[in-house]
Amino acid sequence: MEESNDVLLEAELALVDGAVDYTGQPAIRSKSGYWRSAWFIIGVEMAERVSYYGIQGNLISYLTGPLKQSTATAAENVNIWAGTVFLLPLLGAFIADSFLGRYRTIILASLIYILGLGLLTLSAMLPSITKSKCQIDSTFIFCSQHSQVILFFISLYLVAIGQSGHKPCVQAFGADQFDEQHPKELIARSSFFNWWFFTMVAGFSATILVLSYIQDNYSWVLGFGIPCVVMITGLIVFLLGTMTYRFNIKDNDKSPFLRIGRVFGAAIRNWRKTLPIEAFEDDCGVILHRQSSEQFKFLNKALLTPKVSKQDETCSLSEVEEAKVLLRLVPIWATTLVYGIVFAQVFTFFTKQGSSMERTIFPGFDIPPASLQMINGVAVVLIVPIYDRIFVPIARAITGNPSGITLLQRIGTGIFLSIFIVVFAAFVEIKRLKIAQEYGLVDDPNAIVPMSIWWLIPQYFLFGVSEVFTMVGLQEFFYDQVPNELRSMGLALYLSIVGVGSFLSGFLISMIDNITGKDGHESWFCDNINKARLDYFYLLLAGLSVLGFTLFIYFSKSYVYNHKSIIIE
Repeated sequence: MEESNDVLLEAELALVDGAVDYTGQPAIRSKSGYWRSAWFIIGVEMAERVSYYGIQGNLISYLTGPLKQSTATAAENVNIWAGTVFLLPLLGAFIADSFLGRYRTIILASLIYILGLGLLTLSAMLPSITKSKCQIDSTFIFCSQHSQVILFFISLYLVAIGQSGHKPCVQAFGADQFDEQHPKELIARSSFFNWWFFTMVAGFSATILVLSYIQDNYSWVLGFGIPCVVMITGLIVFLLGTMTYRFNIKDNDKSPFLRIGRVFGAAIRNWRKTLPIEAFEDDCGVILHRQSSEQFKFLNKALLTPKVSKQDETCSLSEVEEAKVLLRLVPIWATTLVYGIVFAQVFTFFTKQGSSMERTIFPGFDIPPASLQMINGVAVVLIVPIYDRIFVPIARAITGNPSGITLLQRIGTGIFLSIFIVVFAAFVEIKRLKIAQEYGLVDDPNAIVPMSIWWLIPQYFLFGVSEVFTMVGLQEFFYDQVPNELRSMGLALYLSIVGVGSFLSGFLISMIDNITGKDGHESWFCDNINKARLDYFYLLLAGLSVLGFTLFIYFSKSYVYNHKSIIIE
């Protein structure tokens, strides 16, 4: 008996409230248990990221190459697709949080994902895609006479649908394996977000060079087929971990969306009424007015009981506070959108810059321009261990915060770095254009400017560093700050920043292309990149980033964290 107790103490077992294992029994987890579950989940996420970036990373090359699109149109279409990819998780999270649950949603989404990748591979097999002279512009959907082109875009958007259920649920399900009420697991959960991003980017970096080289030099069929096989493998790994997972159960049968919607509805119905100064009564008794948070006081009117109402129509104080939590997130979400716009350039114009530069590593081998995206991954792989193992412990000792610095401080640091990313990108583009002019290459759209592609390394590397701060910070922030039952939606909100940023990028490109291309003038995004002015566009983004960062700082100072226990100012 004494030996058994020693084993239990050594394993640091924790009984998790509101969580069950795969049999439906209360989940009792050891220190190694929650990490074992998390690694199965990280495995399927790594496979999904390899699959996704295997498509997105070089998509602009496929659109401007085999599909013969112009540079501006291809960039718009990449941004539209990426925006859709990052906005659809709002729908996937709604389905998961309200109906299917995260586990079943992940399986269903993975199957749709695999179907999309399979059809994408099939579309590249059909010969008329590469032989067709069809010019696809911003209204590509009307190019209906070529069924293979239609199949390509249907496949592409099937992948987006698969992503919608996969992306928000996998990470939330992984974080669910850690009990936030247990101090050691809370710290481990913060590390989970760091190592999640580390393994995800490491897997992406290890494959992007290979995939982009295969796509550019051998076969798009093989380049699309490999991600399909990887995704199938990832699903198998995820299913193998089923017996180790912790499944959170709902404490309330009502949909969280319905509960929060009722709060806004009740507040609107009672907007003419006046709140009592000290106290007011609902069907559950007397609730002191001072118990409610000071922000968004107008929502407190949802606590007032109508003269004629049923008990289940009356909103509780906890439901009102849930609604306030979501409203507090809106300014933070809005002020990070400019970062989403900068994010979109890495997979479009950064790649186009590289395509016109000297890429020869040794005779007979030219590095694919999209492969420089792996520099992002190298930065993440280098910085995450330093951040998690060195910076956080030192900062924790100074601030007393388990995460070292607050989540908003972490996010703001990355946004600040993004300003320098686009400034440096503009500097490199100015130099590239100057060299093109000196060598008389301005009028040759296919000319390779005698400037090494390695000049792009700083902007890629710095972007990777900014991701460690902003992207990881946003993931943990939106997961942690939303109500427990809306954590898939919280991660979907984080993803929507990139999605809306991509749409805004596409809108900016379209507007600037139309304005600057009038009256016979060369557009900033003309097909001949040696006559384009990407440097002007980058400087515009730098100005927008300064504005966004200023607004972010302003709203961050007044933000009230939802979980006070993990924030020590």
